[in-house]
Amino acid sequence: MGATTMAISHQLSITKLHHSFLPRRTSDKQDISVAGIFAVSRFPSCTLGILPRRLLLFIGLVPVWSNIKPAFSLPMPQMEEPEIIRTRKLAGGVRVQDVVDGEGLAASDGDVVEFNYVCRRANGYFVYSTVDQFTGEAMPITFQLNENQMIKGLKDVIIGMKIGGKRRALIPPNMGYVNEQLKPIPEEFGPRRSLLSHANEPLVFEVQLLKIL
Repeated sequence: MGATTMAISHQLSITKLHHSFLPRRTSDKQDISVAGIFAVSRFPSCTLGILPRRLLLFIGLVPVWSNIKPAFSLPMPQMEEPEIIRTRKLAGGVRVQDVVDGEGLAASDGDVVEFNYVCRRANGYFVYSTVDQFTGEAMPITFQLNENQMIKGLKDVIIGMKIGGKRRALIPPNMGYVNEQLKPIPEEFGPRRSLLSHANEPLVFEVQLLKIL
């Protein structure tokens, strides 16, 4: 046998020996078991490779459950039901919410009343208030409940209120400042201009009735 033939035979023997150590591709399950055995045989102190998959998942969840469990043992705080303020619509289209009922006699058409108020645009932007937002100092106003003197929407809101009562109302433009002579209107130029520039849109009034004179 020549030298070339002997070399080829020797190479084929090495190739067969090499392939005899490779795992057969019968299924993914078999590959996983072979890999696990290889890991264990290579690292005898580590037996994690041959543990069942479900057991591994359970072991992984144990620290998580141990952290969550104390939270369930804490007492649940008692939740208070939120107060629902119902809205009602008056005949002229004004929408009213009774925030505080008040006590005593109710205001009637033609009465002279003293009250504080806050006026905002429908989008929440502040326009004017008789109560200073920083100092809390109040400058209440006094008017007769007469639609020739004050805007009709605000008159309708105050009628029926009791002393100490509070109401919130959305007043449409047709029930508001249909002319510049109607009250209440700020004396300062800035707030007055701001109010009149938005007279053609709904306005939100928050009113507190202080006295019926």
